[in-house]
Amino acid sequence: MSYTQVILKSGKDQSLMRRHPWVFSGAIKKIKGPVEEGDIVEVTNNKDEFLGLGHYQIGSIAIRIITFEQTEINDTFWHNKLQAVIDYRQQMGFFNMEETSVFRLIHAEGDGFPGLIVEYYNGTLVMQMHSIGMYLIREKLARMLSEMLPIPVNAVYDKSANTLPHKADIEPTDGYLLGESTNPIVKENGMKFRINWEEGQKTGFFIDQRDNRSLVKHYAQNRKVLNMFGYTGGFSLYALAGKAQEVHSVDSSKLAIELTNEHVDLNFPDCKNHFAFAEDAFSFLNNMDDSFDLIILDPPAFAKHHNVLHNALQGYKKLNRKAFEKIKPGGILFTFSCSQVVSKENFRKSVFTAAANVGRKVRILHQLSQPIDHPVNIYHPESEYLKGLVLYVE
Repeated sequence: MSYTQVILKSGKDQSLMRRHPWVFSGAIKKIKGPVEEGDIVEVTNNKDEFLGLGHYQIGSIAIRIITFEQTEINDTFWHNKLQAVIDYRQQMGFFNMEETSVFRLIHAEGDGFPGLIVEYYNGTLVMQMHSIGMYLIREKLARMLSEMLPIPVNAVYDKSANTLPHKADIEPTDGYLLGESTNPIVKENGMKFRINWEEGQKTGFFIDQRDNRSLVKHYAQNRKVLNMFGYTGGFSLYALAGKAQEVHSVDSSKLAIELTNEHVDLNFPDCKNHFAFAEDAFSFLNNMDDSFDLIILDPPAFAKHHNVLHNALQGYKKLNRKAFEKIKPGGILFTFSCSQVVSKENFRKSVFTAAANVGRKVRILHQLSQPIDHPVNIYHPESEYLKGLVLYVE
């Protein structure tokens, strides 16, 4: 099968030679033939040498490479790619679901599926497409996954209405591609959560913080814990499981706080040492006392594009400075950035500047990232989006 050829400008083939899976629009010299958004195209250099096959779309990232091999993109191709993803998760132990029945099954570029996220929630797959090419084959992928996975798949839900490129000439709606879910309760390290993938943020839950939540449990004993931007209370539950003295959960969303309280009741009936507040984070930090000795800062992405990077770094500095001002001596601060455009170095610099401005002595206990079901493609450093520091504050 032949595909429309996209020829790159001289010298613009170097990133693909290093197996980076993105082609930016400015690197394209010529498109030889008709092409529509979502089509598979063949990318070559200025000397007509093959570089890869990928999905074309309108925008800054014009092509997302799905293979660097000259091959036919058919059902067998997709089956083999999905099997590699399944084999990896099986080797990592994710299909033994006694303690954990929620994990990321496909992590976009990290798994060789640029533009595609798939989460597993105790029998329900939630798919989220970020490219038109993946969106156009969503039903095929859903059917294949439901047949190939060695664990139950009762339903597949597409949640792409708000994640596809705005320039795309389609009108996507969220909804079930297969089946219908009846069991939104999942377990993570034995803890129970009710997941609302239809109305919740992202796909319904922040799976990427699983290992970091476990670390909070390790440090929580006898501490007064503040969980900022708490969403549905993941860190709060682990702190309670770690025998924290008190746990305070804060989120600006009233619905999130209601779900947090529901999760506390689900796991710790008649809990008397958890307190939840639907309040703006900075307002809460400004007005709180200095009695907390474990603070978790897990804000939403402050920057989704490079043109707002400076403002984002200032936001991280302001937020962490307030925590350094209020945390008790001997306290532990968990602080995170989930912004892909914020590098580890920039994030660390913002946090350290905040500490220096306040004049606190700080030790690094841990440098955190995302778990193994969110693998980082070594050729695509952008897939390492989650950064975290655990700090001991004298």
